[in-house]
Amino acid sequence: MNSRRTDALVALGSLVAIVPATYANLSWTGPYERPLDPAGLTLITIAALSLAFRRTAPLAAGIAAAACAVVYYAAHYPGVFAAAPALAAIYTLAVLGRRADAIWLAIGLAVPVYGLMALSSDDPAAGNWMMLLSGWLVAMVVVGEVTRSRRAYVQAVEQRAREAERTREEAALRRAGEERLWIAQELHDSLTHSISVVNVQAALAMELLDRKPERVREALAAIKESGHEAMNELRATLGVLRQGEPEGAEAGLSGLPRLVSRAEGAGLRVAHTVSGDPYALPPDVDRAAYRIAQEALTNVLRHAGAAAVTVAVEYDRSKVVLRVENDGEPGTPGPGMGLIGMRERAVAVGGSLTAGPGEHGGFAVRAELPAGAAA
Repeated sequence: MNSRRTDALVALGSLVAIVPATYANLSWTGPYERPLDPAGLTLITIAALSLAFRRTAPLAAGIAAAACAVVYYAAHYPGVFAAAPALAAIYTLAVLGRRADAIWLAIGLAVPVYGLMALSSDDPAAGNWMMLLSGWLVAMVVVGEVTRSRRAYVQAVEQRAREAERTREEAALRRAGEERLWIAQELHDSLTHSISVVNVQAALAMELLDRKPERVREALAAIKESGHEAMNELRATLGVLRQGEPEGAEAGLSGLPRLVSRAEGAGLRVAHTVSGDPYALPPDVDRAAYRIAQEALTNVLRHAGAAAVTVAVEYDRSKVVLRVENDGEPGTPGPGMGLIGMRERAVAVGGSLTAGPGEHGGFAVRAELPAGAAA
């Protein structure tokens, strides 16, 4: 139900309540009351129906109701209920936050009414209900302010609840996106490397099948080892998804010799050097360094056509530097996610990565990763 229809029903309800209550003499304003005639009934009707505009034009409705009440009491019509519409208008003004208008309207009703009582030749009779008018006026202003404050508080609580819900949804979407990115990176880095090694060894096996069949066994063994390694990597990734903790061998720089050995088995000459005093890196940094080295070696196998590769790890007090350099053709980065993924891994742990043609030809990848608390 909209506000206008509600206000119209309030106005009609007040009229239906005031007129019978006045005729029934449910209140008394003194011994000089005159009977309610059509003029008095008209004043009550105008005052009551003004409430139909109590929210669209609250001050005008209040002034009309108060004016009708003052004229009503000046004419000595019976009962105190003619002031009820003015009280309702004062309450509405306070609820709408128009405190000053509510106070001035209350004063505008009280001063004439009590002025008429003061100028009367007789003192107010005992039991005159008009003596309670000032209390009702103050109560309407106070109750209106309390209601307004309560509504504002409830609205603020609901707004905070909506903001909290929206924030939770955004955080959930962000976490889901981060998890999808992590899964994609893990699967890309581990499976692409293993599949690249398998492809190289399979091509070698096909070439040697007729010329040197005795060497085919070595290639097939390398394929088997690569497949086994890929299964372990995939199992570890799925273990993280199921339990939140990795299963099996953790990908880190401790696995770099095994990675170098697989690259050598694929036909590369790899020089692996470590400088500085090795120390345990934070797990995220350790994993990022391993994955960067893995992806760099995969790119060499797939694109560079290189014969020699250098994998160097330099430990510093504040950072660890990983370099993977080859003597192949620099080439042009393709549309894949290899270089992008390496850079994302480095940045994710607070490091940096550069990749491009080396100083003496070939291609070079250099990653600087922070040592964190391990330093």
